[in-house]
Amino acid sequence: MKLVFMGTPDFAVPSLQHLAHSRHSVLAVVTNPDRPRGRGRKPAPPPIKKAALDLDLEVLQPESPGDPELATRLEAYRPDLFAVVAFSILPPTLLAIPRYGSVNLHPSLLPAYRGAAPIIWALIKGETETGLSTFLLNERVDAGGILLQQRVAIGPDETAGELDARLRQAGAELLVETVDQLEQGLEPRPQDDAQVSRAPKLSRKDGRIHWDRPTEQVRNLIRGTHPVPGAFTEWAQGPLKVHRARSLDTDLRGVPGTVLAADPHQGLVVATGDGALVLTEVQPAGRSRMEGVAFVRGYHIAVGDRLGDAH
Repeated sequence: MKLVFMGTPDFAVPSLQHLAHSRHSVLAVVTNPDRPRGRGRKPAPPPIKKAALDLDLEVLQPESPGDPELATRLEAYRPDLFAVVAFSILPPTLLAIPRYGSVNLHPSLLPAYRGAAPIIWALIKGETETGLSTFLLNERVDAGGILLQQRVAIGPDETAGELDARLRQAGAELLVETVDQLEQGLEPRPQDDAQVSRAPKLSRKDGRIHWDRPTEQVRNLIRGTHPVPGAFTEWAQGPLKVHRARSLDTDLRGVPGTVLAADPHQGLVVATGDGALVLTEVQPAGRSRMEGVAFVRGYHIAVGDRLGDAH
Protein backbone atom coordinates (compact mmCIF):
# COMPACT_ATOMS: atom_id res chain seq x y z
CA MET A 1 0.00 0.00 0.00
CA LYS A 2 1.40 3.41 -1.00
CA LEU A 3 0.34 6.06 1.49
CA VAL A 4 0.77 9.65 2.61
CA PHE A 5 0.96 10.22 6.36
CA MET A 6 -0.62 13.28 8.01
CA GLY A 7 -0.06 14.30 11.62
CA THR A 8 1.57 16.82 13.91
CA PRO A 9 2.00 16.11 17.67
CA ASP A 10 3.93 13.50 19.67
CA PHE A 11 0.86 11.25 19.70
CA ALA A 12 1.30 10.67 15.95
CA VAL A 13 5.03 9.83 16.00
CA PRO A 14 4.82 6.08 16.80
CA SER A 15 2.21 5.63 14.05
CA LEU A 16 4.52 7.17 11.46
CA GLN A 17 7.46 5.11 12.67
CA HIS A 18 5.49 1.85 12.60
CA LEU A 19 4.17 2.51 9.11
CA ALA A 20 7.61 3.50 7.84
CA HIS A 21 9.01 0.18 9.06
CA SER A 22 6.09 -1.88 7.75
CA ARG A 23 5.73 -3.48 4.33
CA HIS A 24 3.81 -0.40 3.20
CA SER A 25 5.44 2.60 1.51
CA VAL A 26 5.22 6.10 3.02
CA LEU A 27 5.47 8.48 0.06
CA ALA A 28 5.47 11.74 2.04
CA VAL A 29 4.47 13.31 5.34
CA VAL A 30 2.14 16.30 5.73
CA THR A 31 2.33 18.31 8.94
CA ASN A 32 1.81 21.83 10.27
CA PRO A 33 4.30 24.64 9.61
CA ASP A 34 7.07 25.38 12.11
CA ARG A 35 5.72 27.64 14.86
CA PRO A 36 7.42 30.06 17.30
CA ARG A 37 7.92 28.42 20.68
CA GLY A 38 9.69 28.98 23.95
CA ARG A 39 10.91 32.18 25.50
CA GLY A 40 12.91 33.11 22.42
CA ARG A 41 9.89 32.54 20.16
CA LYS A 42 12.11 30.86 17.59
CA PRO A 43 10.39 28.72 14.94
CA ALA A 44 10.40 25.08 16.03
CA PRO A 45 9.40 22.05 13.95
CA PRO A 46 6.44 19.91 15.03
CA PRO A 47 7.33 16.47 16.41
CA ILE A 48 6.21 14.69 13.23
CA LYS A 49 8.56 16.73 11.08
CA LYS A 50 11.53 15.72 13.20
CA ALA A 51 10.46 12.06 13.08
CA ALA A 52 9.93 12.19 9.31
CA LEU A 53 13.35 13.73 8.65
CA ASP A 54 14.95 11.04 10.82
CA LEU A 55 13.26 8.50 8.53
CA ASP A 56 14.50 10.38 5.43
CA LEU A 57 10.92 11.11 4.29
CA GLU A 58 9.75 14.13 2.32
CA VAL A 59 7.87 16.64 4.46
CA LEU A 60 5.12 19.00 3.25
CA GLN A 61 4.07 21.88 5.53
CA PRO A 62 1.12 23.76 4.03
CA GLU A 63 -0.36 26.74 5.87
CA SER A 64 -3.75 25.07 5.45
CA PRO A 65 -5.02 21.64 4.30
CA GLY A 66 -7.17 23.58 1.83
CA ASP A 67 -4.13 24.96 0.02
CA PRO A 68 -4.65 24.11 -3.72
CA GLU A 69 -0.93 23.52 -4.13
CA LEU A 70 -1.07 20.76 -1.51
CA ALA A 71 -3.81 18.95 -3.41
CA THR A 72 -1.75 19.15 -6.61
CA ARG A 73 1.33 17.77 -4.87
CA LEU A 74 -0.60 14.90 -3.27
CA GLU A 75 -2.38 13.94 -6.49
CA ALA A 76 1.02 13.60 -8.16
CA TYR A 77 1.95 10.84 -5.71
CA ARG A 78 -1.08 8.76 -6.78
CA PRO A 79 -1.45 7.39 -3.22
CA ASP A 80 -3.57 4.41 -2.29
CA LEU A 81 -4.33 5.81 1.15
CA PHE A 82 -3.96 8.74 3.51
CA ALA A 83 -3.10 7.75 7.10
CA VAL A 84 -4.17 10.56 9.44
CA VAL A 85 -3.29 10.86 13.14
CA ALA A 86 -3.98 14.06 15.11
CA PHE A 87 -4.15 16.39 12.14
CA SER A 88 -6.49 19.05 10.78
CA ILE A 89 -9.89 18.38 9.20
CA LEU A 90 -9.37 17.41 5.56
CA PRO A 91 -11.39 19.24 2.87
CA PRO A 92 -13.32 17.24 0.22
CA THR A 93 -10.61 17.99 -2.36
CA LEU A 94 -8.13 15.95 -0.33
CA LEU A 95 -10.56 13.22 0.72
CA ALA A 96 -11.20 12.46 -2.96
CA ILE A 97 -7.55 11.77 -3.79
CA PRO A 98 -6.56 8.35 -2.34
CA ARG A 99 -7.96 5.17 -3.87
CA TYR A 100 -8.81 3.51 -0.55
CA GLY A 101 -9.80 6.72 1.23
CA SER A 102 -8.32 8.25 4.38
CA VAL A 103 -7.88 6.29 7.61
CA ASN A 104 -7.86 8.13 10.93
CA LEU A 105 -6.67 6.85 14.30
CA HIS A 106 -8.76 8.19 17.20
CA PRO A 107 -8.09 7.51 20.93
CA SER A 108 -11.60 6.53 22.01
CA LEU A 109 -14.19 3.87 21.31
CA LEU A 110 -16.16 5.81 18.73
CA PRO A 111 -18.82 7.12 18.64
CA ALA A 112 -17.86 7.95 22.25
CA TYR A 113 -15.79 11.09 22.74
CA ARG A 114 -15.75 12.54 19.26
CA GLY A 115 -13.58 15.65 19.19
CA ALA A 116 -10.16 17.07 19.92
CA ALA A 117 -9.62 15.86 23.52
CA PRO A 118 -10.99 12.32 23.97
CA ILE A 119 -8.33 11.16 26.43
CA ILE A 120 -8.78 14.16 28.70
CA TRP A 121 -12.57 13.92 28.77
CA ALA A 122 -12.58 10.17 29.40
CA LEU A 123 -10.60 10.77 32.59
CA ILE A 124 -12.57 13.84 33.66
CA LYS A 125 -15.76 11.79 33.33
CA GLY A 126 -14.30 9.02 35.47
CA GLU A 127 -14.27 6.31 32.81
CA THR A 128 -12.54 3.05 33.72
CA GLU A 129 -12.19 1.98 30.09
CA THR A 130 -11.48 3.70 26.81
CA GLY A 131 -9.93 2.49 23.59
CA LEU A 132 -8.76 3.13 20.07
CA SER A 133 -10.66 3.34 16.80
CA THR A 134 -9.56 3.43 13.20
CA PHE A 135 -12.16 4.73 10.77
CA LEU A 136 -12.58 6.17 7.29
CA LEU A 137 -12.73 9.94 7.20
CA ASN A 138 -15.69 11.75 5.69
CA GLU A 139 -16.83 15.37 5.83
CA ARG A 140 -18.30 14.99 9.35
CA VAL A 141 -15.84 15.13 12.25
CA ASP A 142 -15.01 11.66 13.64
CA ALA A 143 -18.17 10.24 12.09
CA GLY A 144 -16.90 7.88 9.37
CA GLY A 145 -17.29 4.13 9.21
CA ILE A 146 -15.39 2.12 11.86
CA LEU A 147 -12.64 -0.22 10.66
CA LEU A 148 -11.02 -1.67 13.80
CA GLN A 149 -11.32 -1.01 17.54
CA GLN A 150 -9.37 -2.01 20.64
CA ARG A 151 -10.51 -1.67 24.25
CA VAL A 152 -8.04 -0.27 26.82
CA ALA A 153 -8.47 -0.22 30.62
CA ILE A 154 -7.75 3.03 32.46
CA GLY A 155 -5.73 2.81 35.68
CA PRO A 156 -7.41 4.27 38.79
CA ASP A 157 -4.66 6.87 39.27
CA GLU A 158 -3.59 7.24 35.63
CA THR A 159 -3.26 10.76 34.26
CA ALA A 160 -4.09 11.93 30.75
CA GLY A 161 -0.39 12.19 29.93
CA GLU A 162 0.26 8.62 31.06
CA LEU A 163 -2.73 7.26 29.17
CA ASP A 164 -1.73 9.22 26.06
CA ALA A 165 1.71 7.58 26.13
CA ARG A 166 0.14 4.10 26.27
CA LEU A 167 -2.47 4.76 23.61
CA ARG A 168 -0.03 6.24 21.09
CA GLN A 169 1.99 3.01 21.11
CA ALA A 170 -1.00 0.66 20.95
CA GLY A 171 -2.60 2.92 18.33
CA ALA A 172 0.43 2.66 16.06
CA GLU A 173 0.08 -1.12 16.00
CA LEU A 174 -3.66 -0.90 15.38
CA LEU A 175 -3.12 1.52 12.49
CA VAL A 176 -0.67 -0.80 10.74
CA GLU A 177 -3.06 -3.71 11.24
CA THR A 178 -5.85 -1.60 9.75
CA VAL A 179 -3.82 -0.79 6.64
CA ASP A 180 -2.94 -4.47 6.27
CA GLN A 181 -6.60 -5.48 6.46
CA LEU A 182 -7.79 -2.70 4.16
CA GLU A 183 -5.51 -4.14 1.50
CA GLN A 184 -7.26 -7.47 2.04
CA GLY A 185 -10.76 -6.03 1.71
CA LEU A 186 -11.72 -4.83 5.21
CA GLU A 187 -15.12 -3.10 5.09
CA PRO A 188 -16.18 -0.27 7.45
CA ARG A 189 -19.27 -0.42 9.66
CA PRO A 190 -21.38 2.66 10.39
CA GLN A 191 -21.29 4.43 13.74
CA ASP A 192 -24.40 4.60 15.90
CA ASP A 193 -25.17 8.32 16.12
CA ALA A 194 -27.46 7.68 19.09
CA GLN A 195 -24.38 6.78 21.17
CA VAL A 196 -22.35 9.91 20.37
CA SER A 197 -20.57 11.84 23.14
CA ARG A 198 -18.35 14.86 22.67
CA ALA A 199 -14.78 15.74 23.65
CA PRO A 200 -14.17 19.39 22.75
CA LYS A 201 -10.82 21.11 23.11
CA LEU A 202 -10.19 22.58 26.57
CA SER A 203 -8.75 25.97 27.50
CA ARG A 204 -6.81 26.93 30.61
CA LYS A 205 -9.97 28.03 32.45
CA ASP A 206 -11.35 24.49 32.17
CA GLY A 207 -8.67 23.39 34.63
CA ARG A 208 -10.04 25.55 37.46
CA ILE A 209 -10.87 23.42 40.49
CA HIS A 210 -14.34 23.89 41.99
CA TRP A 211 -13.94 22.60 45.51
CA ASP A 212 -17.68 22.31 46.13
CA ARG A 213 -17.84 19.34 43.76
CA PRO A 214 -17.57 15.71 44.96
CA THR A 215 -14.12 14.40 45.79
CA GLU A 216 -13.92 12.01 42.86
CA GLN A 217 -14.98 14.68 40.39
CA VAL A 218 -12.21 16.97 41.59
CA ARG A 219 -9.65 14.14 41.55
CA ASN A 220 -10.68 13.14 38.03
CA LEU A 221 -10.37 16.74 36.84
CA ILE A 222 -6.81 16.83 38.17
CA ARG A 223 -5.97 13.50 36.48
CA GLY A 224 -7.65 14.44 33.23
CA THR A 225 -6.08 17.85 32.80
CA HIS A 226 -2.56 16.68 33.60
CA PRO A 227 -0.28 17.79 32.03
CA VAL A 228 -2.41 20.15 29.89
CA PRO A 229 -4.26 22.41 30.31
CA GLY A 230 -3.48 21.72 33.97
CA ALA A 231 -5.65 21.88 37.10
CA PHE A 232 -5.27 24.95 39.30
CA THR A 233 -6.72 26.81 42.23
CA GLU A 234 -5.93 30.08 44.02
CA TRP A 235 -4.42 30.73 47.43
CA ALA A 236 -3.11 33.77 49.30
CA GLN A 237 0.03 34.04 47.16
CA GLY A 238 -1.56 33.52 43.74
CA PRO A 239 -2.32 30.60 41.42
CA LEU A 240 -1.44 27.10 42.58
CA LYS A 241 -1.23 24.27 40.04
CA VAL A 242 -2.29 20.86 41.31
CA HIS A 243 -0.53 18.04 39.48
CA ARG A 244 -1.62 15.07 41.57
CA ALA A 245 -4.04 14.35 44.40
CA ARG A 246 -5.52 11.38 46.22
CA SER A 247 -8.73 10.77 48.10
CA LEU A 248 -8.57 10.68 51.88
CA ASP A 249 -10.73 8.44 54.03
CA THR A 250 -11.29 10.79 56.94
CA ASP A 251 -13.98 12.25 59.15
CA LEU A 252 -12.50 15.71 58.58
CA ARG A 253 -15.02 18.04 56.99
CA GLY A 254 -15.15 21.72 56.22
CA VAL A 255 -16.34 24.41 53.86
CA PRO A 256 -15.20 23.35 50.37
CA GLY A 257 -11.75 24.72 49.61
CA THR A 258 -10.80 24.98 53.30
CA VAL A 259 -7.39 23.63 54.35
CA LEU A 260 -8.15 20.83 56.83
CA ALA A 261 -4.54 19.82 57.48
CA ALA A 262 -1.17 21.33 56.63
CA ASP A 263 1.67 19.44 58.27
CA PRO A 264 4.66 17.29 57.26
CA HIS A 265 2.78 14.10 58.13
CA GLN A 266 -0.59 14.44 56.37
CA GLY A 267 0.59 17.01 53.89
CA LEU A 268 -1.92 19.45 52.43
CA VAL A 269 -5.53 18.30 52.89
CA VAL A 270 -8.36 20.33 51.36
CA ALA A 271 -12.13 19.99 51.87
CA THR A 272 -14.29 19.08 48.88
CA GLY A 273 -18.06 18.96 48.45
CA ASP A 274 -18.33 15.57 50.17
CA GLY A 275 -14.96 14.85 51.77
CA ALA A 276 -11.31 15.74 51.33
CA LEU A 277 -8.36 15.45 48.99
CA VAL A 278 -4.66 15.27 49.74
CA LEU A 279 -2.74 17.44 47.28
CA THR A 280 0.31 15.24 46.76
CA GLU A 281 2.05 17.34 44.09
CA VAL A 282 1.62 21.07 43.55
CA GLN A 283 3.37 24.00 41.87
CA PRO A 284 3.26 27.60 43.12
CA ALA A 285 3.49 30.33 40.49
CA GLY A 286 7.04 30.75 39.20
CA ARG A 287 8.36 27.70 41.03
CA SER A 288 9.06 24.06 40.21
CA ARG A 289 6.71 21.18 40.96
CA MET A 290 7.02 19.83 44.49
CA GLU A 291 5.45 17.30 46.80
CA GLY A 292 2.61 18.54 48.95
CA VAL A 293 4.58 17.96 52.15
CA ALA A 294 7.46 20.08 50.78
CA PHE A 295 4.99 22.84 49.94
CA VAL A 296 3.64 22.78 53.50
CA ARG A 297 7.17 22.98 54.94
CA GLY A 298 8.27 25.82 52.67
CA TYR A 299 5.22 28.09 52.53
CA HIS A 300 2.96 29.82 55.03
CA ILE A 301 -0.27 27.88 54.70
CA ALA A 302 -2.34 26.79 57.68
CA VAL A 303 -5.50 25.00 58.75
CA GLY A 304 -8.49 27.21 58.03
CA ASP A 305 -6.98 28.94 54.99
CA ARG A 306 -9.20 28.95 51.91
CA LEU A 307 -8.31 27.88 48.39
CA GLY A 308 -10.26 28.74 45.30
CA ASP A 309 -12.68 31.50 44.41
CA ALA A 310 -12.31 33.17 47.82
CA HIS A 311 -9.01 34.51 46.46
